[in-house]
Amino acid sequence: MKKLAITLSVAAASLLSVGGALMVPTAAQAQRGVFVEVPPPPPRHERIPPPRRGYVWAPGHYEWRGGRHVWIRGMYVRARPGYAYRPPEWRERDGRWEYRRGEWDRDRDGVPNRYDRRPNNPNRY
Repeated sequence: MKKLAITLSVAAASLLSVGGALMVPTAAQAQRGVFVEVPPPPPRHERIPPPRRGYVWAPGHYEWRGGRHVWIRGMYVRARPGYAYRPPEWRERDGRWEYRRGEWDRDRDGVPNRYDRRPNNPNRY
């Protein structure tokens, strides 16, 4: 009986160690941007509706979904006082295209707050 308990505990420990090696990345480990080899098509022309108080226009853009570029229509997003909205963009880097989603920037320096050493620097703007 004691030998069976030891065998089961060793088996369970080895399963746990294998399970740790096979872990799938979680959202916390997600990449900062999407990199693809295919450049996005030219932006589409879209009619911007009249301004809405308390909202900011987020222009239409292409996202990479299902192995291809998909157009996402522009829309109004609720404004955040003290922040500037940076729309999504595609940038070419080393022959590949990087997609960065739209973000809010507190000090309007162009660096997203989560990557900015001093996101509330009073000497900027």
